[in-house]
Amino acid sequence: MKSFLLMTGSGPVVILTSHESAEDKALLEALQLKGIDKFIDYEIPIDLARERYGGHFTAVINDWHETDDLRVLDFNGDRAFRLFNFSELSEAHIHEP
Repeated sequence: MKSFLLMTGSGPVVILTSHESAEDKALLEALQLKGIDKFIDYEIPIDLARERYGGHFTAVINDWHETDDLRVLDFNGDRAFRLFNFSELSEAHIHEP
């Protein structure tokens, strides 16, 4: 499982995914279905996401279904942006359709 902070046109969002990369074709298709086709992504170490989101992270994971490949962990852009320092994240990757 991977966690990514996505900087989108409507603001930051944190996702959990079973895909290895934010550039995975199936993940890009799933994001497109949610209206996200242009973004900057940063991978968040999964243990750091678990630590920062605590019980909410656990609740989202416990509701994970075998067919899920994408779950939104945080759509509150202000909170998502403030929870992590850029030094804690991977190098930025830019995606444009």
